[in-house]
Amino acid sequence: MLQDPIVEEIHRIREEYAKRLGYDLHKICEEMRQRQAQAGRKAVTRMPRKPRIQPQAA
Repeated sequence: MLQDPIVEEIHRIREEYAKRLGYDLHKICEEMRQRQAQAGRKAVTRMPRKPRIQPQAA
């Protein structure tokens, strides 16, 4: 398999980040939410789509 230094760097950074937060997904998500709020960028939340109901075949 081809080794890509950019992908390896991303994996290394992601591992360090997760390790710093104790591999706790809740902590990781909370920190990401805080970073997003501090960025000052406008975030858009869309309403969920209603599922389409497929007609049943007879």
